[in-house]
Amino acid sequence: VHLEESGGGMVQPGGSLTLTCVASGFQFENHVMSWVRQAPGKGTEWVSAMHAHSSTTYYADSVKGRFTISRDNAKNTLYLIMNNLKPEDTAKYYCAKGYSGSRPWGQGTQVTVSS
Repeated sequence: VHLEESGGGMVQPGGSLTLTCVASGFQFENHVMSWVRQAPGKGTEWVSAMHAHSSTTYYADSVKGRFTISRDNAKNTLYLIMNNLKPEDTAKYYCAKGYSGSRPWGQGTQVTVSS
């Protein structure tokens, strides 16, 4: 399993970012995929997940209505569109194979929300 996250950056509160995860080494189109995040000094927080072949999605209450997960199975790519970002969204974001967000992860992509 190889996962490569990108798209993070620094934005002001209320801003937007789109994260990308390119997967390889497994049948991407057959697996639920998820996003998790780790903030400094905090544990891992599950963020969102998406079924392989349907449009069924799941979100943590903390991001519901602001984040959208999507995927392109033809490109082995998972996305996380993040709108109305808040300082508490600051974390390193990782994608994972499966619903629960368990490792292995890629190197992650840092999102910093600050004015």
